[in-house]
Amino acid sequence: MENKEQALQHLATYIAQTLSPDPAVRKPAEKHLESVEGNLNYPLLLLHLVNTQASGGSDPAIPIAAAIAFKNFVRRNWSPDEDAPNKIHATDREAIKAQIVELMLKSPEAIQRQLSDAISAIGRYDFPQQWSSLMPTLVAKLGGTDDFHVINGVLQTCHSLFKRYRHEFKSDKLWSEIKLVLDSFAAPLTQLFTTLMGLAKQHEGNKAAITIIYSSILLVAKIFYSLNSQEIPEFFEDNIKVWMPNFHILLTTDNPLLKTGEDEEAGLLEQLRSQICDNVGMYARKYDEEFEEFLPIFVTDIWGLLVTTGAQTKYDMLVSNAIGFLALVAEKDRNKALFNNPETMSGICQKVIVPNMEFRDADEELFEDNPEEYIRRDIEGSDVDTRRRAVCDLVRALSKNFESEMTSIFGAYVQEMLVKYGQNASQAWKSKDAAIYLVTSIVAKGQTEKDGVTKTNSLVSVVDFYNAHILSELLNPDVNQIPVLKADSIKYLMIFRNQLPPQTMKEGISHLVRFLGAESTVVNSYAASAIEKLLLLKQADNSPLIQTGDLAPVGATLISGLFSVLSKPTSKENEYVMKAIMRSTSALGDGAAPFMGVMLPKLLEILVGAARNPSKPHFNHYMFETLCLSIRILCRKNPAAVEQFEVHLFPIFQGILQGDVVEFIPYVFQVLALMLDYHPAGSGVTEPYMFLFPCLLAPPLWEKNANIPPLVQLLKIYVKKGVAQIVASDKLGAMLGVFQKLIASKSNDHEGFNLIRCLVDNLPPTAMEQYLKSIFLLLFQRLTSSKTVKFVKCLLVYFATYINRYGAESFIAMIDSIEPNFMAKVLDRLFIAEMQKIGVPLEKRIVGVGVTKLLCECPQSMLTGQYAMYWPPLLQAIIQMFECPEDVAPLVASIAQEAQNFLVKYASVANVQIV
Repeated sequence: MENKEQALQHLATYIAQTLSPDPAVRKPAEKHLESVEGNLNYPLLLLHLVNTQASGGSDPAIPIAAAIAFKNFVRRNWSPDEDAPNKIHATDREAIKAQIVELMLKSPEAIQRQLSDAISAIGRYDFPQQWSSLMPTLVAKLGGTDDFHVINGVLQTCHSLFKRYRHEFKSDKLWSEIKLVLDSFAAPLTQLFTTLMGLAKQHEGNKAAITIIYSSILLVAKIFYSLNSQEIPEFFEDNIKVWMPNFHILLTTDNPLLKTGEDEEAGLLEQLRSQICDNVGMYARKYDEEFEEFLPIFVTDIWGLLVTTGAQTKYDMLVSNAIGFLALVAEKDRNKALFNNPETMSGICQKVIVPNMEFRDADEELFEDNPEEYIRRDIEGSDVDTRRRAVCDLVRALSKNFESEMTSIFGAYVQEMLVKYGQNASQAWKSKDAAIYLVTSIVAKGQTEKDGVTKTNSLVSVVDFYNAHILSELLNPDVNQIPVLKADSIKYLMIFRNQLPPQTMKEGISHLVRFLGAESTVVNSYAASAIEKLLLLKQADNSPLIQTGDLAPVGATLISGLFSVLSKPTSKENEYVMKAIMRSTSALGDGAAPFMGVMLPKLLEILVGAARNPSKPHFNHYMFETLCLSIRILCRKNPAAVEQFEVHLFPIFQGILQGDVVEFIPYVFQVLALMLDYHPAGSGVTEPYMFLFPCLLAPPLWEKNANIPPLVQLLKIYVKKGVAQIVASDKLGAMLGVFQKLIASKSNDHEGFNLIRCLVDNLPPTAMEQYLKSIFLLLFQRLTSSKTVKFVKCLLVYFATYINRYGAESFIAMIDSIEPNFMAKVLDRLFIAEMQKIGVPLEKRIVGVGVTKLLCECPQSMLTGQYAMYWPPLLQAIIQMFECPEDVAPLVASIAQEAQNFLVKYASVANVQIV
């Protein structure tokens, strides 16, 4: 007991330290917990800590932190990577499942949510087969109490458990699980819903009671959505007249006690109505026959909500889902009659679309105070829950059947807005903003991230609107005047980049470069993003639309402008700007060399700053890509320049490696491989790299999957550049140990093959001789224990590499040394049976050459000897492998023809017929 108490005390201490803002305290505590999480009883101690501390511990933050730690532990380890050790002991698993539901139900709400998510994570893998008691336990708790804390705990857990049904792929396993859930839970859920509706009516004047009741109803509505997401269950179809009338009541009943004084955060009433809009929207989209009689009722209900709901931010989700429901209804041909009336469409435009497209004070505040979130919503496609995105979807839905009518109605509104702006631009700029958004909505009929708008409304000219209303904003010398309109205009240029003339795009670069100097973070970020996308535009022959020569005149201004944005406090790690730097460097190519004197010091300064606290993965990725591009551009023509890069980068990389900056370590290996590769051929591996070499073979580095591809690439460069040094270093055994670890992993075995093929190709046979048989034994052991298609294909490429390096006779001798006549099995079950699965052209060529040698260089074994019977089918297999689609045929046609001609000469020797 004393040991347990001591263990709990120590665990509580470390949990408390993980909450410290001081990295010197927090990181060691996190590493300690990570090191002991595989210990027996560790998760049970966490649960015990949650229980005892929540029941009266001195620090209220500890039980919540322990619950979060437990949840994250379960998420990471309950279904471990197949190549990783199982960190949860079987006894711990059973004990967790035995006590977690009870603990969750009696815990405070903040802890209850964490444990509920943990139950969901466990259930994702164990329910129902390995946790058959879960559903009966939850149903019993739901029906055996009138304690709303318990009821909501059960409902929250069920919501967490079932919400994956919304996006899971259909399968027999999924159907079986849903059927089991429905058989035990659908009826109690419906009964509870009916009871809650009665209680809501009974306690409509009691604020405390109605709040807790509506909390339960909201969870019920969410569970309803999850259980109906795949197909409409028979039970819910039979009880549709229980659910839908009550949804109607909830949409139309207004209880002042549920309203909040907040303008930002949605209250229970808004959340519930929003969820109901989602529920009936799902039925309108997927189950229109069953929902048909209720459709007019909900169209009326939701229309009423839209015209009476205010513009406050707290209503955004409700309005978005309500408009989404109308869009779902409008796009179905069977509902065309509901909208086929000029007054109806005019009313929708006037009362729903235009008001919800206007730029609100809340939007302006977001634009100025939280530009990152504004950008994320506006140009990243994260605006799915915004009013503007919803009305755009409604416009597209209505345009499907009423394009000319909608264009005519919108045209009048757009003209009215633009006239209003023309009369008083400084006061009515929001009118032009709405007009641009309205035009974009009616014109854009199809859009992708890669190409922008791909399909447009033929009744509206994208070019004419650009020339009349967008170009003037882009030509305005004051880049800071009405920044919202500047951002709108840049966005218009960006999304219609494939519809506007090529000359307009070329001229657009110079406009955009000016906007890099704008004070608004949104404007300069949009300009950077647009530059990046315009540089990707292609001509008909797939060459860049904007050539290096087009970019060179503004190159210096472009590079300096982009880096100047990163010097601003609000844009220190602006991923759009860094991506534009990367793309501009790539587009300039060798033309970027004159700017490197400005770029590189700033880039290194940014790298040092980012390494202190990596927080923006995309920014970091583009930063390292830019660094690699810079190395390639300068070292391609002057390999000696790599030494200057090493002088500046080695100290930075040393700090990253010693500080264990895990986010940057894979990039460091990638850049090291690139620099080492640029060292002149024959110069060997320099001393700093050889000093690092033993460290690269340390097992802890290979534990992190992100490190493996760049580490393998780096080791391959070591082998190619310094064969003699590698042999002399006496580290070949350690490298083969790395190979052994990788080859045992299903996710990383291909990297193991990359490494061993490099060793076979480059090392002298005498260095590899003592290891070769062990390598083959290891490969066949893995083949026997855990065969996969990927492994077999890699294995065949390795066999061919071995043949090409050591000869076909050596290969046969090696295989037969493992077991007499083992080559027969290898030929029959691997080469002949599996060779057609190889699809990568380079791998086909390697295997093609290897198998050709096998057929032609072993007359005693393959033509007249014990394996002669396999000669014809092996020949047939190699020919079939080269029978590939036309698009890749030219890559292998020559070697296929050469192989066949070569083989014909030997066919008569074996007395076979070539098919």
